[in-house]
Amino acid sequence: QVQLVESGGGLVQAGGSLRLSCAASGLTFSTYAMGWFRQAPGKEREFVAAVRWSGDRTYYADFVKGRFTISRDNAKNTVYLQMNSLKPEDTAVYYCNPGAWRGTYSSTDNWGQGTQVTVSS
Repeated sequence: QVQLVESGGGLVQAGGSLRLSCAASGLTFSTYAMGWFRQAPGKEREFVAAVRWSGDRTYYADFVKGRFTISRDNAKNTVYLQMNSLKPEDTAVYYCNPGAWRGTYSSTDNWGQGTQVTVSS
């Protein structure tokens, strides 16, 4: 059974930084691309960033390019999202997801509880 545990969220002022972590178990982590998604109140879940299984290629939604950095540690079965220059519109619950990159990110139906990020103005 796949388990995903996100952590690192919190309340931060605009312009601040947070580092999210997602610990995965129950899957062969190093064979999956990993993605981060977010869902704000009243909105659909949206793609934020992804990293290939090897960690050598990364992909970002336009609204986070230059501010967020995704990385992974296959030895720890963990994926990270470093978020800098945070804006109030980044407020959302953030989720990680194991999937595949095929030109776009193809997610699986595996989701954790998410971690809340709140950015105050």
